[in-house]
Amino acid sequence: MKRKVKIMLPFRYKMIAIQLLLIGTFIISIVYGAANIRVIDVWLSLASNAEGSDISVIREIRLPREVAAVFVGAALSIAGAMMQGMTRNPLADPGLLGLTAGANAALAIAIVLLPSLNYFGIMVTCFLGAAIGASMVFGISAVKRGGFSTFKIVLAGAAVSAFLQAICEGIGIYFKVSKDVSMWTAGGLIGTTWGQLQIIVPFIAVSMLIGFALSSQLTILSLNEEVSIGLGQKTGQIKAILFVIIILLVGASVALVGNIAFIGLMVPHIVRAIVGTDYRYILPMSAFVGAILMLVADTIARTINAPWETPIVSIISVMGLPFFLLIMRKGGRIFT
Repeated sequence: MKRKVKIMLPFRYKMIAIQLLLIGTFIISIVYGAANIRVIDVWLSLASNAEGSDISVIREIRLPREVAAVFVGAALSIAGAMMQGMTRNPLADPGLLGLTAGANAALAIAIVLLPSLNYFGIMVTCFLGAAIGASMVFGISAVKRGGFSTFKIVLAGAAVSAFLQAICEGIGIYFKVSKDVSMWTAGGLIGTTWGQLQIIVPFIAVSMLIGFALSSQLTILSLNEEVSIGLGQKTGQIKAILFVIIILLVGASVALVGNIAFIGLMVPHIVRAIVGTDYRYILPMSAFVGAILMLVADTIARTINAPWETPIVSIISVMGLPFFLLIMRKGGRIFT
């Protein structure tokens, strides 16, 4: 019993601290931008029926945008953590393993074949594309003897992502819809609306809750396949459920903001340095850290060259690429 208290209390304090940091980051992200907003206007927009130009900017532009940043950052971070635990691959990431490229390619096909498709249809299309992309990566990785390995999965992911991205761009050029495709796939939070959030957020929230419920099984699965089987786990079923959750999280994120890479790679490594290797702690902490990182990136994107906006994917890539190279150099153990 004492041992349990020693483990849980520090994590509780860390969660309180990260939640307070998230609240502070959220407020800062609403206040700063091309048009700076007073903190009092943020409060009035949330707690009253007051009217005004700044309050309208907060309610109709800033708030839905930053809520989207929170949920997308959390979704991609949890998806990355699940992929790293399930495959025992420290380089696993939705962007590196074909999920986002598959969703982008499917989205481009839908724009051409079904131009009047509603937002729910776009989201379902992204789900299917993410599933196809990931299936291609894992299928290619398992073709030869020896099964999966970190090296083979990364190579297959790079090849499949490049192939699917080429399909996406080729469709845009051939059918003269490059502008429409780019607006979806470039990666950004511009134009996010409450209507879009009403469709996307429930999928992300439910998927995260199911992921949290399976965190204990994921912890065992991340240690060793034989150990999982020896403890009576139905590893095939658990992997299938986790794979569906990952597809839902990534597909919903791509449908909302387009192609955002490296969040799912960076955050789980950062979180392990804070809470250890137990996925009961990694997954919830990843949600908060990913949300904070996404908010910071979006705030920088809006302010670094105001009144023009820098693509958020560029900001995240500047942070993520050195991180990726550092992980490669250290063999997957960046903080240990």
